[in-house]
Amino acid sequence: MRRWREPAAIAAEIERIRLLPFDALQRNWKLVFGRLPPASLSKDLLGRMIAARLQERAFGGLDRDSLRFLQSLARQERLPRRQLKTGTVLVREYQGCRHTVTTVRDGFEWKGTRYSSLSAIARAITGTSWSGPRFFALQRAGEGGKPRRKPAADPDEGRRRREADLADNIRGSSAASHLATAPHE
Repeated sequence: MRRWREPAAIAAEIERIRLLPFDALQRNWKLVFGRLPPASLSKDLLGRMIAARLQERAFGGLDRDSLRFLQSLARQERLPRRQLKTGTVLVREYQGCRHTVTTVRDGFEWKGTRYSSLSAIARAITGTSWSGPRFFALQRAGEGGKPRRKPAADPDEGRRRREADLADNIRGSSAASHLATAPHE
C-alpha cells in the first residue's frame, strides 16, 4: 500500500476505496492487513477499516493511554474509576425523598455536610451499607467491586440437587408410597 502524506490525496484515496466493489475491497483488505477479511464484515465496514488503516499510517496511530484503555476493554478488565469534576451534582430519589449531592474538591457535600465518599452518603441515606457509585447510578451492578462467582460447572447440577432434596423429603413423608420415582427428562 502506498504511503500517503498529503491530506487531499488521502481524502481522494478514501473516496476511491468507498466506491470499490465488495470483491475489490476484499482484495485490498488482504494487501493492507496481510490476511483474508473476516467473512462477516460488510462492504461498508471493510471500506471504513481500510480507510482507518490508511489514515493511521499517514497521521500516526493512537497514543499509549488510548491503546492501553482499548486493550483493557478487550481483556474485559475493570474500567478506570470515573473521576467526577468539582461541581458535579448527583441526584437520587430514595423512598420518595430527593437527595442532591455536590462533588467538592475533597469529597462530596450532602445536606451541608462534607463526606469523603459516596458510600458514606448512601449509608447515611439508607441506613445500610451501599456502594455509593452504584447507589447514585455511576456504576451498574456487577461492575467493579468483588469479582462475580463462577457459574456451576454443570448447569443441571442445581436442578438435580433440588430433585434429590425433594425426593428425600418425600421419602420421609407418608405420601412416599404413592409417588413413582422415575427420573425426569
